[in-house]
Amino acid sequence: MRRLFPVTDQTSASDQGEWSFDALAEAYAYPETDGTWLRANMVSSLDGAGQHEGRSQPLSSDADMRIFGTLRALSDVIVVGAETVRQEGYRPARARQAFAARRAAAGQGPVPVIAVVTASLDLDFGLPLFASPQVPTLVLTGAAAPPDRVREAEVAGAEVVVAGDGPGVEPARAVAALAERGLRRMLTEGGPRLLGQFVAAGVLDELCLTVSPMLTAGSAQRIAGGPAVTAPEHFRLELLLEEAGFLYTRYRRI
Repeated sequence: MRRLFPVTDQTSASDQGEWSFDALAEAYAYPETDGTWLRANMVSSLDGAGQHEGRSQPLSSDADMRIFGTLRALSDVIVVGAETVRQEGYRPARARQAFAARRAAAGQGPVPVIAVVTASLDLDFGLPLFASPQVPTLVLTGAAAPPDRVREAEVAGAEVVVAGDGPGVEPARAVAALAERGLRRMLTEGGPRLLGQFVAAGVLDELCLTVSPMLTAGSAQRIAGGPAVTAPEHFRLELLLEEAGFLYTRYRRI
């Protein structure tokens, strides 16, 4: 059974067929704003694990992947940490015919840009993500990043963007650097350390969280790691979807 719970009336659920891409695109549309909007898309088990054996896919579902694809197709840029690129085997974003007209109407190119956040640039630049993307992959790093790795990234065809004075990236500067390139509708898929940095910097506007009806135990990371914020940030529930025990939520920062 698939259910849609409007946040204004969570008791009046209606049965749904398979959610169409158009319906999901409307449900997850970026808000109208002249500024930037950074949303995160993550999955968590019932006991708080953000991954199983280093990957998020075991916690996912077919509907989750449908929403995953929708969120990507709505974005200008997908921001991801280097460790997630390595663990999840990231590939270039692909054009999706179901969203072609919507992207064209929004003034977007056929596919979102992928931006990899890394201090060391310890990446395999021979991978398709760098060697054969439809649009050049961005590498976000700091001014003190290893020069030889920067050159290797550029030779591979990546565009290196400096967004920090040290070796690493400063989250607010990363958001500003992407906005300067016209990439205002931002999506981050983690991992946990990168999401924690965005939370701590106060630049995360929205969280799309899938709650998976699974228990993993073990010592897996939560969806956000790193230093704690001074005071917990409050987010408001905007949307709740349910299918086969999976909950698909959309929270907006208050």
